[in-house]
Amino acid sequence: MCTVNDLDVLTSVAGAVLGPGSHAVVDLLDVTPGVQVDAVRAADDLLPRLAHEESLATILMLAHASLRPGGVLVAAVPELDRLGELRPTALPPRVHGDRVTVQLWDWAPDGLSYGLEVVTLVRGATGWEISATASTRHRVLSAGEMDAALHAAGFTAVQRLAPGESGYRVPVWVAVR
Repeated sequence: MCTVNDLDVLTSVAGAVLGPGSHAVVDLLDVTPGVQVDAVRAADDLLPRLAHEESLATILMLAHASLRPGGVLVAAVPELDRLGELRPTALPPRVHGDRVTVQLWDWAPDGLSYGLEVVTLVRGATGWEISATASTRHRVLSAGEMDAALHAAGFTAVQRLAPGESGYRVPVWVAVR
């Protein structure tokens, strides 16, 4: 799940690459064909979800076309290829006051994709109640696959930043047009 702070970190990474000044930054799903921007950002689950839908190559080419020369794509992509062998079924719940969020994972037999169900519970007058659910399917993307996909889309300078380098909780890919 993506938060405003997550997007702020990705925007900061883009700003560090682009340099001082104000920059036009858009989310990947808000890219408008024919309108060029300085930076496009994509948070955690977006590229793995699009990869599962067989749309990764198309959306990366669209992002590339929407960037001005020297513009940057900043994409956070969890590297779960090692988890595919372990196939965990859930992460620890996140508790925020009277709200609890649980992620449930349903792995494919080959470990290359998984279903993700996010369930949010809130404390009601008589106990816990489900307030929201969301289900998606994701493909596991390795670092090698990401590098190849970004180069295939036309990006020239491609770099993977570890969480300690970017300040983000998962690796961040920076790709320059």
